[in-house]
Amino acid sequence: MIAHEFFLFGMMLALFAGILSGVPVMLAIAGVPLLTALLGSLTGTFDIGFLKFFPARVYGVMSNPLLMAVPLFVLMGVLLEKSRLAETMLEVLGRMLGGSSRGMALSVLAFSAIIAASTGIVGATVVMLVLISLPAMLDAGVPKRLATGIICASGTLGQIIPPSILLVLLGDQIGNTYLEAQQQAGNFAPDPVSVGDLFAGALLPGLVLVGLYAVYIFVRLRPTATRPVQSRTSSAPVGGGELLSSFAPPLLLILAVLGSILAGIATTTEAAGLGAVGALMLAGYRSGVGGLGRVLFLLAVAAAFALMALRLFSNAHTESAALGIVAAVLALLMVLGVLVASVRLWFSGLLQGALGDTLRISGMVFGIVVAASLLALVFRGFGGEEMVMEAMAAVPGGIWGALFVVMAVVFLLGFILEAVEIIYIVVPLLGPPILGSDISPVWFGVLLAMNLQTSFLTPPFGFALFYFRSTAPRHITTGDIYMGVAPFVLLQLVGLGLLIAVPSLATWLPDLVFGN
Repeated sequence: MIAHEFFLFGMMLALFAGILSGVPVMLAIAGVPLLTALLGSLTGTFDIGFLKFFPARVYGVMSNPLLMAVPLFVLMGVLLEKSRLAETMLEVLGRMLGGSSRGMALSVLAFSAIIAASTGIVGATVVMLVLISLPAMLDAGVPKRLATGIICASGTLGQIIPPSILLVLLGDQIGNTYLEAQQQAGNFAPDPVSVGDLFAGALLPGLVLVGLYAVYIFVRLRPTATRPVQSRTSSAPVGGGELLSSFAPPLLLILAVLGSILAGIATTTEAAGLGAVGALMLAGYRSGVGGLGRVLFLLAVAAAFALMALRLFSNAHTESAALGIVAAVLALLMVLGVLVASVRLWFSGLLQGALGDTLRISGMVFGIVVAASLLALVFRGFGGEEMVMEAMAAVPGGIWGALFVVMAVVFLLGFILEAVEIIYIVVPLLGPPILGSDISPVWFGVLLAMNLQTSFLTPPFGFALFYFRSTAPRHITTGDIYMGVAPFVLLQLVGLGLLIAVPSLATWLPDLVFGN
C-alpha cells in the first residue's frame, strides 16, 4: 500500500510541476498519469490493463450530448462580443447615469451582470471592460484600484450567472459522480442532477454576489468623492427607442435560453443551440443590413419565440395538421433569417473570426476533459479512490469537515490552476465522499461554482488579472491590480459563507421549478 501512496503522491506533485512549467495543460494532465502508470506497471504496482478502458472514456466524452452545449454557448458569447453590442450598452448606461463616480461604477457592474449572462467568456469581457469602462470610471473619479477590482470581478460574473460554460461542465461531472457515489452507497435509484438544476440553483447566489459588490461600491464611493467628468462619448439624452434597442436584444436572448430550460421546453444542449442561433441573427441584424433583410430578421426572431410558445402550450390534444403547417412556416422563417445572417457575417469576415475563436476555446476545454479522464482512470488504478474515502472519513467533523476540506482545496488550487482543470481533477477524485452522503448535489455544485470563481481573481495565475494586465495602461501597476481585486475576493468568500449558512439560496428555485 505504501508503494501505491508513493506513486499517487509523486503523480500529483509531478502534475502540478508540469502545469506550472508552462507545458500545455492538456499534455501535462494526460502525460504525467500515463508516465506514472507505465512506471507503476514496471514495478508491479499498477495493472496496465486499466488503460484499455481509456478509449471508451474518450468515446463517452465525445458522444456526450450535454457537452455539445459547450461549443454552442461559446459561439453565442463570441458572436455577441464581436457584434459590439456591449459597447453600445455601456455607452448608453454612462449617459443615463450622468457620469458620477458612484453611478458610473454601479453602471459598469449592472452592465457586466447583463453581459455575463449573455457571453460568459472571461477574457473577452475583461478586455472589453478595460477598453470601454476603465477610462470612463477614471474620468468620473473612481480610484484606480477600485476601478481595477470592479472590472476584474465583474468580468468573472459569467462563471456563476447562468447560462455558464462552467456550470455546464460542473453539471456533467456532478451528475456522473453523484450517480456513481449514490450507487456505491446503496441508493440504486437516485434523482438525476442536470445542468438545468445547476442553472436554477446558481441564479440566486449569482444575484446575491452582484448585490454584495453593489453594496461595497455604494459604501466605498461616497457622493463627496465625485468630480466632473470629461466625457468621451456623446452627452445627448437617451431616448426610449435607443434604450430599447440597446438592452432588449440581449435580455430577450437570455430569457429565451434560460426560460426554455427552466420551463422544460428545451434541454441544455437545445437551449444552447437556440442561443447560438439567436446570437447569429442578432449579430446579422447589427451588421448594418437594412430594408427587407432587417424585416426578415425581426420576423425570424418572432418566429423563434412563437415556436417556443407552441412547444410550451401544445400537447397531444391540440396537435393538428394546421398546427403542423404553422410550425413549418415559422421554422422556415427562422432558417431564412439564419441563412441571411450567416451570409452577411461571412462576407464581413466576422463569422470566420467567431468560428475560429469557438474552435480554439472548445478545443482547449475538450482537450482538458479527455486528459482529465485519463488522470481519473490512473488515479483509480492506484487505489486513490479508496484512499480519499478513508482520509475523508478520518477528517474531524464528519461530512461537514470533509466539505470544508474540499472547499479549502478548491480555493487553494485556484491560485495555480484554471477552473476547468480544477473541475475535472477535484470533482471525480474528492467529490464521491460528499456526493455519496445526504448533502444536496445541487447545493454542492453551486458551492463549487462560487468557489471556482475566485480562481480567476487570485494571483499569480488568475486569468482575469492576466487579461487586465495585458490591456490596462502602464500607470496601473501589478500591485494596484492585486490590491484592487483583494476586497472582491473577500466578498466572494462572504458570498460562499452565506451560501453555506443558507443552502436554500441554491435549492429553493430548483425545487420550485423542477419539483426535486
